[in-house]
Amino acid sequence: MRILLVDDEKKITTVLKAYLQQDGFQVSTAINGLIALTMFKENPFDLLILDLMLPGMSGTEICIEIRKISSVPIIMLTAKVEEEDRIRGLSIGADDYITKPFSPREVVARVRAVLRRTNNETAPLADVVSYDNGLTIDNIQHVIRLHDQEVSLTPTEFKILGALAKNPGRVYSRGQLVEIVQGHDFNGDDRVIDAHIKKIRQKIESIPSDPKIILTVFGIGYKFNPSAGG
Repeated sequence: MRILLVDDEKKITTVLKAYLQQDGFQVSTAINGLIALTMFKENPFDLLILDLMLPGMSGTEICIEIRKISSVPIIMLTAKVEEEDRIRGLSIGADDYITKPFSPREVVARVRAVLRRTNNETAPLADVVSYDNGLTIDNIQHVIRLHDQEVSLTPTEFKILGALAKNPGRVYSRGQLVEIVQGHDFNGDDRVIDAHIKKIRQKIESIPSDPKIILTVFGIGYKFNPSAGG
Protein backbone atom coordinates (compact mmCIF):
# COMPACT_ATOMS: atom_id res chain seq x y z
CA MET A 1 0.00 0.00 0.00
CA ARG A 2 1.34 3.42 -1.01
CA ILE A 3 0.66 6.52 1.09
CA LEU A 4 1.25 10.18 0.21
CA LEU A 5 1.93 12.22 3.36
CA VAL A 6 1.55 15.98 2.90
CA ASP A 7 2.76 18.24 5.73
CA ASP A 8 5.19 21.16 5.89
CA GLU A 9 6.42 20.22 9.38
CA LYS A 10 9.50 18.04 8.85
CA LYS A 11 9.37 16.55 12.33
CA ILE A 12 5.83 15.28 11.73
CA THR A 13 6.59 13.80 8.31
CA THR A 14 9.76 12.12 9.60
CA VAL A 15 8.05 10.49 12.57
CA LEU A 16 4.88 9.46 10.75
CA LYS A 17 6.82 8.11 7.79
CA ALA A 18 8.92 5.94 10.10
CA TYR A 19 5.87 4.53 11.91
CA LEU A 20 3.97 3.87 8.68
CA GLN A 21 6.96 2.20 7.04
CA GLN A 22 7.43 0.04 10.12
CA ASP A 23 3.82 -1.07 9.63
CA GLY A 24 4.57 -2.11 6.06
CA PHE A 25 3.44 0.94 4.06
CA GLN A 26 5.38 2.65 1.28
CA VAL A 27 5.41 6.38 2.09
CA SER A 28 6.15 9.41 -0.09
CA THR A 29 6.13 12.93 1.34
CA ALA A 30 5.34 16.43 0.06
CA ILE A 31 5.75 19.78 1.82
CA ASN A 32 3.08 21.75 -0.05
CA GLY A 33 -0.05 21.34 -2.11
CA LEU A 34 1.37 21.93 -5.57
CA ILE A 35 4.02 19.26 -5.09
CA ALA A 36 1.40 16.90 -3.66
CA LEU A 37 -0.96 17.33 -6.61
CA THR A 38 1.85 16.75 -9.10
CA MET A 39 2.97 13.61 -7.28
CA PHE A 40 -0.60 12.34 -7.02
CA LYS A 41 -1.25 12.77 -10.75
CA GLU A 42 2.00 11.04 -11.68
CA ASN A 43 1.91 8.13 -9.21
CA PRO A 44 -0.72 5.72 -7.87
CA PHE A 45 -1.45 6.11 -4.16
CA ASP A 46 -3.81 4.10 -1.96
CA LEU A 47 -4.31 6.82 0.69
CA LEU A 48 -3.45 10.45 1.42
CA ILE A 49 -2.61 11.96 4.81
CA LEU A 50 -3.14 15.67 4.32
CA ASP A 51 -2.37 18.58 6.64
CA LEU A 52 -5.07 21.25 6.61
CA MET A 53 -2.72 24.23 7.04
CA LEU A 54 -0.18 24.26 4.21
CA PRO A 55 1.75 27.10 2.54
CA GLY A 56 0.35 28.36 -0.74
CA MET A 57 -2.50 25.90 -1.11
CA SER A 58 -4.55 24.68 1.83
CA GLY A 59 -5.37 21.07 2.57
CA THR A 60 -9.02 21.88 1.90
CA GLU A 61 -8.19 23.12 -1.60
CA ILE A 62 -6.06 20.05 -2.29
CA CYS A 63 -8.84 17.75 -1.11
CA ILE A 64 -11.33 19.48 -3.41
CA GLU A 65 -8.98 19.13 -6.39
CA ILE A 66 -8.26 15.47 -5.71
CA ARG A 67 -11.94 14.67 -5.31
CA LYS A 68 -12.48 15.93 -8.87
CA ILE A 69 -10.35 13.09 -10.20
CA SER A 70 -10.23 10.37 -7.54
CA SER A 71 -12.05 8.75 -4.62
CA VAL A 72 -8.78 7.75 -2.91
CA PRO A 73 -9.16 7.75 0.90
CA ILE A 74 -8.03 11.02 2.54
CA ILE A 75 -7.19 11.57 6.21
CA MET A 76 -6.93 15.22 7.25
CA LEU A 77 -4.47 16.42 9.90
CA THR A 78 -5.13 19.72 11.65
CA ALA A 79 -4.34 21.82 14.68
CA LYS A 80 -7.85 23.26 14.50
CA VAL A 81 -10.38 21.81 16.90
CA GLU A 82 -13.56 23.67 15.96
CA GLU A 83 -16.50 21.47 14.97
CA GLU A 84 -17.07 23.55 11.81
CA ASP A 85 -13.57 22.72 10.57
CA ARG A 86 -14.16 18.99 11.05
CA ILE A 87 -17.53 19.19 9.34
CA ARG A 88 -16.02 21.16 6.46
CA GLY A 89 -13.32 18.55 5.96
CA LEU A 90 -15.80 15.68 5.92
CA SER A 91 -18.24 17.51 3.66
CA ILE A 92 -15.66 18.04 0.91
CA GLY A 93 -14.74 14.38 0.83
CA ALA A 94 -12.25 13.61 3.62
CA ASP A 95 -12.68 10.13 5.09
CA ASP A 96 -11.27 10.87 8.54
CA TYR A 97 -10.02 13.79 10.62
CA ILE A 98 -7.18 13.73 13.18
CA THR A 99 -6.44 16.68 15.45
CA LYS A 100 -2.89 17.63 16.43
CA PRO A 101 -1.17 16.75 18.67
CA PHE A 102 -1.65 13.05 18.05
CA SER A 103 0.04 9.72 18.69
CA PRO A 104 1.78 8.27 15.60
CA ARG A 105 0.39 4.88 16.57
CA GLU A 106 -3.11 6.36 16.49
CA VAL A 107 -2.50 7.63 12.95
CA VAL A 108 -1.34 4.18 11.84
CA ALA A 109 -4.44 2.62 13.40
CA ARG A 110 -6.71 5.16 11.70
CA VAL A 111 -4.99 4.50 8.36
CA ARG A 112 -5.66 0.80 8.76
CA ALA A 113 -9.29 1.45 9.72
CA VAL A 114 -9.94 3.76 6.75
CA LEU A 115 -8.36 1.29 4.33
CA ARG A 116 -10.45 -1.58 5.71
CA ARG A 117 -13.59 0.51 5.40
CA THR A 118 -12.93 1.77 1.88
CA ASN A 119 -11.84 -1.66 0.65
CA ASN A 120 -15.12 -3.01 1.96
CA GLU A 121 -16.99 -0.33 0.02
CA THR A 122 -15.44 -1.44 -3.26
CA ALA A 123 -16.19 -5.12 -2.65
CA PRO A 124 -19.03 -6.62 -4.72
CA LEU A 125 -22.46 -6.36 -3.14
CA ALA A 126 -23.97 -9.57 -1.85
CA ASP A 127 -26.95 -10.78 -3.86
CA VAL A 128 -29.39 -10.49 -0.96
CA VAL A 129 -28.68 -8.84 2.41
CA SER A 130 -31.01 -8.89 5.42
CA TYR A 131 -30.67 -6.70 8.50
CA ASP A 132 -31.90 -6.99 12.07
CA ASN A 133 -34.27 -4.07 11.53
CA GLY A 134 -36.38 -6.18 9.15
CA LEU A 135 -35.00 -4.67 5.96
CA THR A 136 -33.89 -6.89 3.08
CA ILE A 137 -32.04 -5.56 0.04
CA ASP A 138 -32.10 -7.72 -3.08
CA ASN A 139 -29.29 -6.44 -5.30
CA ILE A 140 -30.13 -8.81 -8.13
CA GLN A 141 -33.77 -7.82 -8.57
CA HIS A 142 -33.23 -4.31 -7.16
CA VAL A 143 -36.02 -4.88 -4.68
CA ILE A 144 -36.38 -3.67 -1.09
CA ARG A 145 -38.49 -5.58 1.44
CA LEU A 146 -39.45 -4.47 4.91
CA HIS A 147 -40.78 -7.25 7.13
CA ASP A 148 -41.36 -9.30 3.95
CA GLN A 149 -43.42 -6.53 2.34
CA GLU A 150 -42.00 -5.15 -0.90
CA VAL A 151 -41.17 -1.43 -0.88
CA SER A 152 -41.06 0.55 -4.11
CA LEU A 153 -37.98 2.80 -4.40
CA THR A 154 -36.74 4.82 -7.33
CA PRO A 155 -33.28 3.87 -8.72
CA THR A 156 -31.75 6.88 -6.94
CA GLU A 157 -33.40 6.00 -3.64
CA PHE A 158 -32.20 2.40 -4.03
CA LYS A 159 -28.60 3.57 -4.54
CA ILE A 160 -28.69 5.83 -1.49
CA LEU A 161 -30.22 3.22 0.80
CA GLY A 162 -27.86 0.56 -0.53
CA ALA A 163 -24.81 2.74 0.13
CA LEU A 164 -25.90 3.52 3.69
CA ALA A 165 -26.87 -0.07 4.47
CA LYS A 166 -23.62 -1.52 3.12
CA ASN A 167 -21.67 0.16 5.93
CA PRO A 168 -24.00 0.29 8.96
CA GLY A 169 -23.04 2.98 11.44
CA ARG A 170 -20.77 4.86 9.04
CA VAL A 171 -21.71 8.52 8.61
CA TYR A 172 -21.99 9.65 4.99
CA SER A 173 -21.92 13.34 4.16
CA ARG A 174 -24.36 14.70 1.60
CA GLY A 175 -21.45 15.21 -0.76
CA GLN A 176 -20.39 11.58 -0.49
CA LEU A 177 -23.94 10.39 -1.18
CA VAL A 178 -24.22 12.73 -4.16
CA GLU A 179 -20.98 11.27 -5.50
CA ILE A 180 -22.36 7.74 -5.15
CA VAL A 181 -25.55 8.65 -6.97
CA GLN A 182 -24.39 11.25 -9.51
CA GLY A 183 -20.62 10.84 -9.76
CA HIS A 184 -17.81 13.41 -9.44
CA ASP A 185 -19.20 15.71 -12.14
CA PHE A 186 -22.36 16.69 -10.27
CA ASN A 187 -22.49 20.48 -9.90
CA GLY A 188 -25.86 20.94 -8.21
CA ASP A 189 -26.86 21.47 -4.59
CA ASP A 190 -26.01 18.47 -2.43
CA ARG A 191 -29.09 19.30 -0.32
CA VAL A 192 -31.01 17.31 -2.95
CA ILE A 193 -29.95 14.31 -0.85
CA ASP A 194 -32.20 15.56 1.97
CA ALA A 195 -35.22 15.30 -0.32
CA HIS A 196 -34.32 11.74 -1.30
CA ILE A 197 -33.78 10.74 2.33
CA LYS A 198 -37.17 12.21 3.23
CA LYS A 199 -38.86 10.09 0.55
CA ILE A 200 -37.02 6.94 1.61
CA ARG A 201 -38.07 7.50 5.21
CA GLN A 202 -41.68 7.90 4.15
CA LYS A 203 -41.47 4.43 2.63
CA ILE A 204 -39.53 2.46 5.25
CA GLU A 205 -39.98 4.23 8.58
CA SER A 206 -42.99 3.61 10.84
CA ILE A 207 -42.85 7.26 11.88
CA PRO A 208 -40.94 9.21 9.21
CA SER A 209 -40.65 12.27 11.45
CA ASP A 210 -38.96 10.10 14.11
CA PRO A 211 -36.73 7.83 12.01
CA LYS A 212 -35.09 4.74 13.45
CA ILE A 213 -33.47 3.18 10.35
CA ILE A 214 -31.83 6.16 8.63
CA LEU A 215 -30.47 8.50 11.27
CA THR A 216 -29.40 12.12 10.85
CA VAL A 217 -25.97 13.12 12.14
CA PHE A 218 -26.40 16.84 12.69
CA GLY A 219 -24.20 19.02 10.51
CA ILE A 220 -22.62 16.09 8.65
CA GLY A 221 -25.06 13.69 7.00
CA TYR A 222 -26.73 10.33 7.55
CA LYS A 223 -26.07 6.81 8.77
CA PHE A 224 -27.89 3.46 8.69
CA ASN A 225 -29.04 1.75 11.88
CA PRO A 226 -29.14 -2.01 11.24
CA SER A 227 -30.93 -3.02 14.45
CA ALA A 228 -33.81 -0.64 15.21
CA GLY A 229 -37.06 -1.49 13.48
CA GLY A 230 -38.88 0.79 11.10
